[in-house]
Amino acid sequence: MAAAVASGAVLAGCLTATATATATATATEAVPATTWPPDPVRVTAAPVTTVAEGATARVRLTVDSARPLTHPVTVGWTTAATAPATAAGPGGRTDASTRAPRAGAAAPGRDYRAASGTVTFPAGSRPGAARTLEVATLRDRVAEAAEAVPVTLDVTGATAPERAPLVVVDAHGLPYLDPARPVRERVADLLGRMTLAEKAGQMTQAGRNALAAHEDITSYALGSVIYEAEADGSPAQTPEAWRKVTDTYQWYARATRLQIPLLLATDAVHGHSFVKGATVMPHNIGLGATRDPALVERLAAITAEEARATGIAWNFAPCVCVVRDVRWGRTYESFGEDPELVAAMAVAVRGLQGAADGRDLARNDKVLATAKHFVGDGGTAYGSGRPPYAIDQGVTRIDRGELEEVHIPPFRRAIGLGAGAVMPSFSSLDLTGERSGPVKMHAHREMISGRLKSELGFRGIVVSDWEAVDQMPGDAVTDVRDAVNAGIDMNMAPLTYKEFGRIVADEVAAGRIPLARIDDAAGRVLEQKFRLGLFEKPYADTTHLAGIGSPEHRAAAREAVARSQVLLKNSGGVLPLRTGQRLYVAGSNADDLANQAGGWTVGWQGAGGREIQGTTVLDGIRRADPRAHVTYSEDASAPTAGHDVGVVVVGETPYAEGVGDVGVNGHDLELSADDKKAVDRVCAAMRCAVLVVSGRPQLVGDRLAGIDALVASWLPGSEGDGVADVLYGRRAFTGRLPVTWPRSAQQLPLNAGDHGYDPQFPYGWGLTTRVGAS
Repeated sequence: MAAAVASGAVLAGCLTATATATATATATEAVPATTWPPDPVRVTAAPVTTVAEGATARVRLTVDSARPLTHPVTVGWTTAATAPATAAGPGGRTDASTRAPRAGAAAPGRDYRAASGTVTFPAGSRPGAARTLEVATLRDRVAEAAEAVPVTLDVTGATAPERAPLVVVDAHGLPYLDPARPVRERVADLLGRMTLAEKAGQMTQAGRNALAAHEDITSYALGSVIYEAEADGSPAQTPEAWRKVTDTYQWYARATRLQIPLLLATDAVHGHSFVKGATVMPHNIGLGATRDPALVERLAAITAEEARATGIAWNFAPCVCVVRDVRWGRTYESFGEDPELVAAMAVAVRGLQGAADGRDLARNDKVLATAKHFVGDGGTAYGSGRPPYAIDQGVTRIDRGELEEVHIPPFRRAIGLGAGAVMPSFSSLDLTGERSGPVKMHAHREMISGRLKSELGFRGIVVSDWEAVDQMPGDAVTDVRDAVNAGIDMNMAPLTYKEFGRIVADEVAAGRIPLARIDDAAGRVLEQKFRLGLFEKPYADTTHLAGIGSPEHRAAAREAVARSQVLLKNSGGVLPLRTGQRLYVAGSNADDLANQAGGWTVGWQGAGGREIQGTTVLDGIRRADPRAHVTYSEDASAPTAGHDVGVVVVGETPYAEGVGDVGVNGHDLELSADDKKAVDRVCAAMRCAVLVVSGRPQLVGDRLAGIDALVASWLPGSEGDGVADVLYGRRAFTGRLPVTWPRSAQQLPLNAGDHGYDPQFPYGWGLTTRVGAS
């Protein structure tokens, strides 16, 4: 007669779900066909409601329908005595699958008052109408872990949640819960209470898109979930949607007996760029051109504020790699080719985290920073890439002297600034003159446990890159053992998160991974969670949610865009432009926000036509000079006569990582055939300025003589107005090349100081203009 939801039902992978076929049929029989609504009606409830001991839990039920109800919906409810707990003692194991123990069973009469009742949504109730169930808990004055009170629902007239709500009485009175205690003391107390499965869970990072069910967060006591880029074709989600997802994940973490919060992470590498409406900053290559660490710190602080408002407390940035070959598909993630420049820009760590001692991490505008990728990923040799890549994830072949002079300094600086995490590189390190040969960085115990942790004094989390442990040269068991023993503290295992904990437990039992190594790894994760204040405030603090993409944030990004523009050539003073001129604008990147933003925007490989909020270069030109007569023709097919100056915006289309390696997927350093035609046609007809929107230098030497002004615009992000600011002289051109601009591909790799150094434009080159010159 009714759609019943038992307390033992499996947790749903979303907050609402249609009822099972049997339940739906039963519910249909309960309501005459003439009154059954044409649209589905559901009752929804938060899967977990937490409550302090002695307080009353209020479980909110909501009716979800497209229009006012045409019939009443009733929900009978009762507290149940059965709890989904798994017995296990501290330091012990649970079952064969090594799933972690959940919150234990609360006892009626001792921990809560047994209760039941019925709530009704009368006919005419509007969509979103809510009712509240109340469960009173009792204070027994005993320090204890969390306890669960399942609630059984019996729904008539609508489909019910697939999983009935669970009331969890918060853990209380335990030393690790006391924020007044020193962090190290809290970590030690909590570790002493954890099972091996729970410790392995804290070492595991699952992925949002591959999470089989939300209940896995509870079952495997997961330590982290990465909120990765949107899948191909999926639109960017709103800040509020992100907030709902991250809070939901934390609900499930609160259903574990120790209530260890999740450390939710993302790749906000140039602003919180996967989120709809966020400020998309210039990529690092452009920020390196600004030569302004204070500006980089300010942009990082904005990114932290926007990320934390959506419930993200961990950012996989900054990349402090030193790029030594611009054929690399991750060139734009680097601040430049000079270790001194990159080390200076590592101040982004302070922008993200605040003070080096971690005292600011609990603020609602700070996140944990990750210095990546340790070590030498910018120095991989062309041709050594992991197939199908040409250079990415390849082998860095250098001696120890070059390692210490070029690739270590930015990490030393980041650690000194208090970076809470370090991510090893996909690449391998082959130290010339030594017999070890290439060693995958994720298995490099000397570099991770020795150089990084012992010698550089890094005390934070060493987190693997995406499924990087599986790239190691052994089987799954050997790979996990070698990575953990090398010093990996958390495994980013979006596709294999279930297997990782089992393997860790088995290897510890066999004596092949020391328990002390597990305690060290889990302890490092817990320490950062305590410093972030997640035990006290696990959910998103939405204070700054409305500020995502605010005018103030966009103004800072716009300034960075202007400061990043590098004027490579300016014959005859074409730039700055004069107001009121007749402009001819052309080129593939003049009016394309996706190309302007590059990779790591909405999706991993870029937006791909999906919405980005911002201004293109063309928009900026039109806004900067409303009096100008602007002709826009992307392919320069419109008549060119009668114009004063041409502005041709050319360059690359988005890519990320090895997908963008030169030699992969048709990528090279040449302009496209269409862009070459546009440059040739416009520059032959009038004085012209060519802007190169790209993640690395493009080879333009064969056309340079016919170009009056040439600008390296890099990947400016969402604020095309910043480009227009320097084009029109509102800001001066001050940018300087962060990498060498080669004459030809045959010169590569080419870096300042190389023997026979003869580039098109040298490292550090950049012409200047005067403000207001137009």
